[in-house]
Amino acid sequence: MGHRPSDAQAWFTTEVATLVDPVYRYFLRRSARQDADDLTAEVFEIAWRRCDDIPSEWVLPWLYRTASHVLANHRRRTSRLPLHLTDEPPPSDDHAARIADHDRLLRALAELSERDRDILLLHAWEGLNGDELAEALEISRSGAQAALSRARVRLREVWDPSVQDEGARRQ
Repeated sequence: MGHRPSDAQAWFTTEVATLVDPVYRYFLRRSARQDADDLTAEVFEIAWRRCDDIPSEWVLPWLYRTASHVLANHRRRTSRLPLHLTDEPPPSDDHAARIADHDRLLRALAELSERDRDILLLHAWEGLNGDELAEALEISRSGAQAALSRARVRLREVWDPSVQDEGARRQ
């Protein structure tokens, strides 16, 4: 953890600042496009100020955690923003089906709690594995795996209500 002040600028330039694109995409997926630049800049301004607090083995998860705090503060300052998906939709020959699937996914994600949605998106969109997810969420690896598992179950229940009915019948 932490870095000597004499090499902080070089370390920041080579290890932290190079991650601007993933952080920017994080904001594109969760906020209005016009806010993504400012929110990304805010994350890197915080990272520069707190350079000594960034664990060198967990730079990207630390940036995502900071981004989640920045986004939460932004949402408190502004009205609630809709969740936007900016990735390309999955390939399909049927454009109408792609749009319908995209809309269904947006509605399903909107029904989840913000925490469940963040966990799923950090894993699926940002590609964080168990250790990285744990670091971003500030919990243990087993806690992150359990939280991801619960979020997946909740998404399946929202996506297909019959899953919830089956679970109730087993109990």
